[in-house]
Amino acid sequence: MRYKQAIAYDDANFKEVSMQRQYPIGTPGVPWGKTEKQQWLERQSVKRSYNDEVVSQIEQLKHAFETAEYGQLHYQTQDYTLYALTTSHWNENNPTVLVTGGVHGYETSGIHGALDFASTQAKKYEEQYNFIILPCLSPWGYETINRWNPDAIDPNRSFYDNSPAQESALATQFVLQKSNNILCHIDLHETTDSDNSEFRPALAARDGKENHNWNIPDGFYLVGHTQKPAAEFQKCVIEEVKAVTQIAPSDINNQLIGVPIEQFGVINYDGTALGLCMGMTNAPYVTTTEVYPDGKNATPESCIVGQVAAICGALKFLQSNSRPSY
Repeated sequence: MRYKQAIAYDDANFKEVSMQRQYPIGTPGVPWGKTEKQQWLERQSVKRSYNDEVVSQIEQLKHAFETAEYGQLHYQTQDYTLYALTTSHWNENNPTVLVTGGVHGYETSGIHGALDFASTQAKKYEEQYNFIILPCLSPWGYETINRWNPDAIDPNRSFYDNSPAQESALATQFVLQKSNNILCHIDLHETTDSDNSEFRPALAARDGKENHNWNIPDGFYLVGHTQKPAAEFQKCVIEEVKAVTQIAPSDINNQLIGVPIEQFGVINYDGTALGLCMGMTNAPYVTTTEVYPDGKNATPESCIVGQVAAICGALKFLQSNSRPSY
C-alpha cells in the first residue's frame, strides 16, 4: 500500500518526524460514506482460516470446558459462529474471571494466548474461580488481519448500549447473562507496526480527520481503567509478565502511545467512556494487555507466553487479596 509521504523516525527515540499521509480511499477531510466503506471492504482478503486455526483448538477443549455458540455474525461476505469456553463445573458461589481475545481480530497472540491459557493453566484455578473465555470476538478480523469488522467499525470502541458492532453486542449479552459476579476481566491485545502503517491512517481517512500516529512501544504494557485503576493489581500483572518477556519502556515524554504512564508499563484509559471491551462489565479488576509482536526480540511464541503470564499474574493477585463485595 502506497502513501503520499512515508513516516520517518529518529533511531534513538523513535520520535515521529512526519505524519502527512494520503490514504488511498476517500477525500482528505471528508468522512467516508457507504461508497468509501464498500471500496475499503473490497480491498480486504482472507489470509488465514478461523476454522482451521481457532475453532479447531476450541473443539479440542470440549473435554475440559463447556463450549457455547453464543452468536452468529452475518456479513455480506460470510457468516461466522462465535464460541465461548466456560467452566464445566460452574459454582455459583465462586467469582468469575473473564478473558477476552481477538476483539481486534488481527492481534494474533490475544486469541492464541486465551486458548493457551484455557489449555494449560485454567484447571489450576477452577476450584476458586469460574471462567468465561471468549477467544476470538472478531473472526472476520482474524481471517483478513483487520482491526475493524466488515462494516468499517472498530469493535473495541463499540461496547455500549445499542452497539453498531455485532461482535461487541453479542459478547456483552452472553457475558452478562452468564454471570453477574465478575471479579476480573483481562482483555488480550497487541500494538503492532501496522497500527501506524495502516490502521491509524485508515481511521483518520474514515472519519475525515488528520492522522496522528504514535510511537510504538517496544515490549509489553497494560492499559488500566481510569475509573478503577487498581494500581497494585496492574503491578502484579506486570511483575509476572516481566519474568517471561520485555516490558515496554516509556518514551522520551514518559508516555506510552501518547498517554502518560501511571507506573512502569501501565497507562490508563477511561474504558467505559471510550466503549472499550474492558469496560463491558462492572468487574473491579480490569486490564487490557498490549504485546508488541514486531519487536526484534519477539516471536509468536513469546507473545503468547506473555499473554498467558498476564492472566496468571491477575489470578495471583486475586488469590493474595481479599475479594471485594459485589
